[in-house]
Amino acid sequence: EVQLVESGGGLVQAGGSLRLSCAVSGFTFDEGAIGWIREAPGKGREVVSSIAIRGGTTRYADAVKGRFTISRDGARNTVYLQMNSLEPEDTALYSCATSWSEWPTQLYEYTYWGQGTQVTVSS
Repeated sequence: EVQLVESGGGLVQAGGSLRLSCAVSGFTFDEGAIGWIREAPGKGREVVSSIAIRGGTTRYADAVKGRFTISRDGARNTVYLQMNSLEPEDTALYSCATSWSEWPTQLYEYTYWGQGTQVTVSS
């Protein structure tokens, strides 16, 4: 059974930083990608970032480029999202998910999801 468990969310002031972690188990890390998706109140889900399992190619939404960094610890099957210069607009539930695609940009490309971790940025 594939399981994803997120952690690291919390309340932070604008301009601050957080590092989210996504621990993945039961998943074969040989192809596809792991992504972070967020959902803000009253808004739809948005793919924030993804990292390809082969080669580690990363992708970012325009709204977070230059502020967020996705990385992976292969030995621990954990994916991280370092979030710097946080803005109130980043407030959302952040979930990680597995994808069969190395270049996932659409929500339908993600299969297994975690429960999410809440990030709240105060102004």
